[in-house]
Amino acid sequence: MPSNKARIKDIALLAGVSIGTVDRVIHERGEVSEKTRQKVKSILKETNYSPNVMAQVLKSKKKYHFVSLLPEPAEDNSFWCKHPVGMNRAIEELNPFNVTLTQITFDMFNEEDFQNKSSSVLNINPDGVLLAPIFKSESLAFCSRLYDEKIPFVFIDGFIEDTGFLAYIGVENFQSGRVAGQLIDMVTPVHEDILIINLARNIKNVQHLNNRTQGFLSFFEEPIKKEGKIVNINIPDPTYKSVKRALDKIFKKNPGIGSIFISGSKSYLIALYIEERGLKSINLIGYDLLALNVKYLKSGTTRFLIGQRPDEQSYKGVKKLFEFLSLNKVPEKMEYLPIDIVTSENVDFFLK
Repeated sequence: MPSNKARIKDIALLAGVSIGTVDRVIHERGEVSEKTRQKVKSILKETNYSPNVMAQVLKSKKKYHFVSLLPEPAEDNSFWCKHPVGMNRAIEELNPFNVTLTQITFDMFNEEDFQNKSSSVLNINPDGVLLAPIFKSESLAFCSRLYDEKIPFVFIDGFIEDTGFLAYIGVENFQSGRVAGQLIDMVTPVHEDILIINLARNIKNVQHLNNRTQGFLSFFEEPIKKEGKIVNINIPDPTYKSVKRALDKIFKKNPGIGSIFISGSKSYLIALYIEERGLKSINLIGYDLLALNVKYLKSGTTRFLIGQRPDEQSYKGVKKLFEFLSLNKVPEKMEYLPIDIVTSENVDFFLK
């Protein structure tokens, strides 16, 4: 039979079991012997079976209301502008199924604003939540409330262990830091120093930046790869004036810096400084395909950017919430997206 035409009754016939047994295996509920379960799963895989989502959910006529709690987009940071694109695409596809979405944003440099907005989410009493856990301690408290109230939530951009989250979609931040380390290792002369820059008001509480930095540092552990030292700084004020002042001090104290890794999205601030100071020999690597970041990548000031596919993160997050609630389909808990290494030569392919 054509693999895309397989029905539950076809699976049952091939497995020599009842339709009800196949249904219990598909939805992972009810008592089924392990031998039968494995046999049915093997046939499901062989026939490339996928359930008729539309038929099942349309019958229920149940309404679902999701809420996203993500950082608010800024004019100079289009990374968070791309998440709504993915969410809106998912909601458009789910239009026949009475799925709605409320998008709430918070200031990603203000923990108190996150707390206030998370309270707003709880007041809505959503069926599911899509969350970027930027602030670790505040996110832990919020996730505890969601878990207690049995509201499923999906992480994007980063995740926090032991919170009862339904799924995570995004790059593995620690590993992406290691990838950045490998790239810098390839382009930095052995005797030159490496500078790590974090832009955050309270770096200890910013989960994803810490994970990336730890991953980067882990790459340069034993065996020793460099003779030069690694300098790690945090700049709490993400304005160019503060960045410029901080870097002037760092370069005066460490004139041997050959490469810079910035753990967040604003590598364009460092690139602007490099151009103004005529430091074009320095290798710069950062994150995300913001317009300003791409500008400096194409000019050669930035050597590499690491892409994270933000629209794909949010699109898949909404779909996982829907499938879990409507079909009782437990998603793969950790869906790691590819760590895209973007250069001036391939950047246009990522922008299509």
